[in-house]
Amino acid sequence: MIPAPFEYVAPTSVADAVAALGEAGEDGKVLAGGQSLIPVLRLRLAFPSTLVDLRKVEELRGVRDDGDALVIGAMTRHDDVLRDPLVARHAALVVAATATVADPAVRHRGTFGGALAHADPAGDLAAVALALDASMVLEGPGGRRTVPASEFFVDYLETAMQPDEILVEVRVPKLQGQWGVHYEKFNRVAQAWAIVGVAVAVRRDNGSLAEARIGLTNMGATPVRARATEAALAGAPADVGSVKAAAASAADGTTPPSDLNGAADYRAHLARVLTARAVARAAGLTG
Repeated sequence: MIPAPFEYVAPTSVADAVAALGEAGEDGKVLAGGQSLIPVLRLRLAFPSTLVDLRKVEELRGVRDDGDALVIGAMTRHDDVLRDPLVARHAALVVAATATVADPAVRHRGTFGGALAHADPAGDLAAVALALDASMVLEGPGGRRTVPASEFFVDYLETAMQPDEILVEVRVPKLQGQWGVHYEKFNRVAQAWAIVGVAVAVRRDNGSLAEARIGLTNMGATPVRARATEAALAGAPADVGSVKAAAASAADGTTPPSDLNGAADYRAHLARVLTARAVARAAGLTG
């Protein structure tokens, strides 16, 4: 199908992009990589009055080291994230999850910030941002503000961004200490959305699991942390038995959807199984 008519603006700076969104009002939309928005436009499920294309805003691209955090520009493409040495060194969990996003064609067009701003609970990167305690830097007419990932994802396809704000960059704190990471994803076919995904970072200390951070993909209207399992793992012995026991509570407090890919109880079962697997691999307890 052909999209409904709209005005098209291609700013070259963040300031111009914010101004264009402000002029468009609540009916304006931001175009990043377009991998999610363009199909919606073609199906006429969205009717923006103005499309603000960010692809010429170079200041939104790239990765930089900012001391205790890694900063990833919102318009940095997935493929560039995968190839960046700073991300590989300081945010290996981001690399692990990004490698599972769709296919190479999508990863060459889709953007890191665009995926997070879209806020699809079946997307892989939102749970990673949650597990790593990342923060989203937003810019609007009133200037910049920083929103932690725990507050950024509000509801299904809904974030804390206002209509006249754009996502500028994502701040990912560096993990300090002996951390292991893993992203475990279960999908129906290769390159498909996750039926359930688990993003894990585990810190070991003196033979025990000192700390665990676990983000769950597609276990609710937003990504969620497996808090009960995290608490059970804190200080637990670094062995498979302890991991399996803690993972039994991975689905506690979640509201997984039921659809053609799986019922809610099936997703809860997957969350428990995949969490045990992901934690064990992150902690180096399996080959």
